[in-house]
This record gives sequence, C-alpha cells and structure tokens, in this order.
Amino acid sequence: MHETDMTKALILTVRDWWESQPDRPNITKIHLMVGQFTCVEPAGLQFAFEVQTRQTFLENAALVIQDVPLVAFCHPCQQEYQPEIGRQYACPTCQAPMDDIRSGRELKIDRIEYDGAEVGNLTPNPATTR
Repeated sequence: MHETDMTKALILTVRDWWESQPDRPNITKIHLMVGQFTCVEPAGLQFAFEVQTRQTFLENAALVIQDVPLVAFCHPCQQEYQPEIGRQYACPTCQAPMDDIRSGRELKIDRIEYDGAEVGNLTPNPATTR
C-alpha cells in the first residue's frame, strides 16, 4: 500500500511549511489533486491520512481529494479523448496508441486552508518528496 508512504510525504511537506510560519496556523483543510492514472486509491489515501495525523498538528484537518480524469491527446486525429482505464487506452476514433497524456498523472497539493486564510500551490509533487 504505497498510499501510506505518500501520506507520510504529504505530512512532511505540510509540516515543513507549517514550521516555517511564524504563527503556526491551525490547518483546517488540505486540498490534494489525485490523477486517475496514478494508481493511487483515494480511499486508501484518506484512511492513511486519518491514521497518521492522530495526535499531530493535523489531527483536526480534513483531506479533500480532487479526482483528476485521465485525458489523452491523439496526434493523428488532433483531438483529446478520455481513455477507459484498464480497458481501452487507444484513440476511440483511429485506434492510435495513447502516447500524449494531458491530465491524470497529478499527485500534488493544490492548496491548504487554515484559520483566516489559505495558501495555494505549496509544493512540488508530494510523491517525489521522500
């Protein structure tokens, strides 16, 4: 279950930001973008977050997960399409293989809400922050 490791990286990233703030604000929500093509299970991520934030500075924070659809671009047809994960990845019009993914691989913190404010685009991809 790599969701556990990803959650640890997420918490460390948020903690680094939180510790750099002079007033150490009370974080209420963390908005996370998770692409459908990342093979990350949102329910597993949510569970790992709830378990790993107990008795921490994030204990009362909510993890809000935004699902980002898989969108590919077919160069021969010059059109975007949504592949069916696990079923059909080729272009439905010309059957060209999927080779240009436009969205669906995201795994990043979109923004953090805290008492009185919010901050956006806090960090690079938390999956690579280990």
